[in-house]
Amino acid sequence: MSDAPDEPELREAPAPPTRASRASGHESAAAFQEHVRQARSDLEQQVAHARDQFGEANERIKQRTGRDLIVAILIGLAIGVVVIASLIFFKWVFAIFALAVAVLGTFELCRALQVSGRKIDMVPQIVFVFAVVAGGFFLDLWALWVLVFVDVAVVIVWRVLGQMIAQDGRRYGDVLSDVLIGALVQLYVPFLGSLAMVLLRQDGGQWWVLAFIIIAVASDTGAYASGLAFGRTPMAPRISPKKTWEGFAGAVGAALIAGVLLAWLMIGLPWWAGLIFGAVIVVTATAGDLGESMLKRDLGIKDMSSWLPGHGGVLDRLDSILPSAAAALALFYLLSPLGAA
Repeated sequence: MSDAPDEPELREAPAPPTRASRASGHESAAAFQEHVRQARSDLEQQVAHARDQFGEANERIKQRTGRDLIVAILIGLAIGVVVIASLIFFKWVFAIFALAVAVLGTFELCRALQVSGRKIDMVPQIVFVFAVVAGGFFLDLWALWVLVFVDVAVVIVWRVLGQMIAQDGRRYGDVLSDVLIGALVQLYVPFLGSLAMVLLRQDGGQWWVLAFIIIAVASDTGAYASGLAFGRTPMAPRISPKKTWEGFAGAVGAALIAGVLLAWLMIGLPWWAGLIFGAVIVVTATAGDLGESMLKRDLGIKDMSSWLPGHGGVLDRLDSILPSAAAALALFYLLSPLGAA
């Protein structure tokens, strides 16, 4: 005999929500929304306060240094990305970039000299920038030296002939100054830029180029930060009143640290070779910075141009890098055998 089927279990239907429970739910939702609004308001106030503080700090820095820190950092980062990416992946891209920068730097310098009253012939100056910087990448070293000699000779003859044709009564001393300055323009931007190209074309040369640029930038950054925070003792008040010995100490520290790290991690040299690398570059970078400061002081200008907001002109960013290129090439020939040992 089978068991009787189980009777279905009876469940009570849920009671409909009462008015009190609905009101409680609405109050909870309203409280949560109010909490979210309050949290968002607090966050907005904190962000606004932080923005105001940063703006005030940036304004103080701008008043002290004459630079817009935010814009300078953004432009510096953009240039850094281009330089690093081109050196790591395609040497020829960096060579084109360097050529363009050299042309712009030479144009800036020539225009500044012309505005100051110097007779500078723009056509041969720009033509030989292309020739010399490109020659550094493609020509043998002896051929590059011949090209530089021809370059300087043509610039000198061009100016002398131009003066003979003009016959404007310019004094002999001024004419001689024009000739010498025109030659020095070529020995400054194009020639030093070509040495960076000579270094670039060596085996592993891209890492040396990247290393000396990083050390030069680290030196500038260390000098800027240390001078801004601790600067008290003027270094060369007649040349650059804002440069201090405390800033130079920061430049030395940053350059030595960068040199050791880059020698160890990037170019495969002993740590002590990195100290030499950093010490040499900080000297050339500082000398280049002071040299251009003296030139701008003589010309009566603050920056070579305003093409790079927060930085000044293109040449204002090359002042420490150009002389460092010659030092880096010499160090490559002296120190690179240590990496192969």
